[in-house]
Amino acid sequence: MNKKYEIGGLILRLITGLTFLLHGISKFQGGIENTVGFFSSVGIPGFLAYIVAIIELAGGALMILGIGTRIIGVLFALVMLGAIFTVKLSSGFMGTNGGAGYEFDLTLLAMSAHLALSGSSLLSLDGLFRAKRQEEVSEKLS
Repeated sequence: MNKKYEIGGLILRLITGLTFLLHGISKFQGGIENTVGFFSSVGIPGFLAYIVAIIELAGGALMILGIGTRIIGVLFALVMLGAIFTVKLSSGFMGTNGGAGYEFDLTLLAMSAHLALSGSSLLSLDGLFRAKRQEEVSEKLS
């Protein structure tokens, strides 16, 4: 693949991973009970707050490291779809009355979908492991 696309994928992977990681951390730092309460207040089962927070925290770290990028991208996309359709859509694209809109969530959804479809192997642990396996297979065949 063209090196420019790989660099672009790396940038998307790092920024997406960092964004979700920091959002996951904030859910725990602010008290996960607050997030559970918020989920319940908007009609989402409270236990999903734990699942979303773990996806954001662990998924963000894995995304930065380049482990399971495509799978994590799908999980992030599902989280963003949930956020948009359950909370943000009614506020409009840019938000109303000082409330946040769904433009940021839509951007994260697009980034996550790109990573789910294309992956990002430049400077990733998955890429490193894949190269090592291919090297081992080549040695066995020689």
